[in-house]
Amino acid sequence: MAIKIALLIVFFAIMIAVGIYSRRHSTNVNEFVLGGRKVGPWLTAFAYGTSYFSAVVFVGYAGQFGYKYGLASTWIGLGNAFLGSLLAWVVLGRRTRIMTKFLDAKTMPDYFGKRYHSGSLRIVAAVISFVFLIPYTSSVYNGLSRLFGMAFNIPYSVCVIAMAALTCIYVILGGYMATAINDFIQGIIMIFGICAVVVAILNGNGGFNAAVMKLAEIPSDVPVTMGQPGAFTAFFGTDPLNLLGVVILTSLGTWGLPQMVQKFYAIRDEKAVQTGTVISTAFAVIIAGGCYFLGGFGRLYDTVAIYKEDGSVAYDAIIPSMLSTLPDVLIGVVIMLVLSASMSTLASLVLTSSSTLTIDLIKGNIVKDMDEKKQVLTMRILLIVFIIISVIMALDPPTFIAQLMGISWGALAGAFLAPFLYGLYWKGVTRAAVWASFISGVLITVVNMFPATKFIQSPINAGAAAMLAGLVIVPVVSLITPRMEQGEIDFVFDCFKEKHMVEQRYALPDDDREDTSR
Repeated sequence: MAIKIALLIVFFAIMIAVGIYSRRHSTNVNEFVLGGRKVGPWLTAFAYGTSYFSAVVFVGYAGQFGYKYGLASTWIGLGNAFLGSLLAWVVLGRRTRIMTKFLDAKTMPDYFGKRYHSGSLRIVAAVISFVFLIPYTSSVYNGLSRLFGMAFNIPYSVCVIAMAALTCIYVILGGYMATAINDFIQGIIMIFGICAVVVAILNGNGGFNAAVMKLAEIPSDVPVTMGQPGAFTAFFGTDPLNLLGVVILTSLGTWGLPQMVQKFYAIRDEKAVQTGTVISTAFAVIIAGGCYFLGGFGRLYDTVAIYKEDGSVAYDAIIPSMLSTLPDVLIGVVIMLVLSASMSTLASLVLTSSSTLTIDLIKGNIVKDMDEKKQVLTMRILLIVFIIISVIMALDPPTFIAQLMGISWGALAGAFLAPFLYGLYWKGVTRAAVWASFISGVLITVVNMFPATKFIQSPINAGAAAMLAGLVIVPVVSLITPRMEQGEIDFVFDCFKEKHMVEQRYALPDDDREDTSR
């Protein structure tokens, strides 16, 4: 216990010290929200990765889907790495940085308002962001607090309030730069932590081969597999179709989440984008791949501890049950791992929400004259408000972790992904198509929340359906509705026509000299 407490004290002290140090980088709106758009590749890549993977993934998703699909759940982690990180950086990274800098867009709703020349789109996007980021934040608290309860026997409410207060302090002090620096530190802890835990769990079961053999002996309880042994070590697991739905939601979903995409707004330059792509992908392979691979062995810990009173499986208890068998030192490392993952995600969520409400809803609509100092002060106040709301909701969560995250990701990515992605590349996107995407993303998610109107059993698959629907709806609606004025379109895409001198190692020169080598 002394070791665990000492680690926590050091961790908390470092987080607050970084917040104090970063105060000089948060004097105006651009610095507070985006770090002055001068954040390097390592900080940006780790900020992206640590915002991506929280206690929701480590405790909720790894436990639930590892139990359901066995080792095949590792595909989710690989999907997160190559679709949610690598491809996202390649497709979105540089074009997002170029267009948002040109439009002076600081948030995702701000991007929609300026890209499509519509104040109404900006306001509605801000409301959607604020409303649906709260469930995700609550799920982050929930996952972390379960592990704290296991390690320290501390009440759930105390864990939630303490974590919220600490995160609030360093984000209020240092804004985006404090978040990015702390994300880097927390990311290092996560890498070492997940590697140590995976090795310890495998060793505790006699090594990799012995653990896989034990898992292969367990008969499947999924009807389609007819109780055959070996289903939990099969290449695509017990239910490939639902597994694909999880991969789509957790990987493609990041392309439309405000707290993720806004990392590209802040990156420094072309070289940082290229380097960050590699770092972010490697980070995701280790963290996401490791989490889901670990969860795949969950059935080896099929004890009374993971069942509810009604006999159903408490998925959120699976990973804590696995970890409770580890030595105290390793449990301390795990607590640091999950605390790092959760606080980095929480910091990103609250900063995104407060900046969105201030810049996109209050400024110019509720308060007409709002200078830089007032905006930064308002964001700091809203940080506190947002954290209080999310704490209240977290103390009485409506459902288990994966459902909360599915609702949040489904609505946000379902509404935003398609108009954001198409808007970066295609001049033909219309305002009506953006409205259609907003409506369909929110409607599919909200309607599916209620038992009487539920048409897709899994909220995970409902979220994936909302995203895929938007990718179809936007081009179809754009082709049958009036286009934006040509001048508006040309103004936005002029940003890609600007010429810049770059070093030859980044771009081959146009050489018109006569070839004399022959």
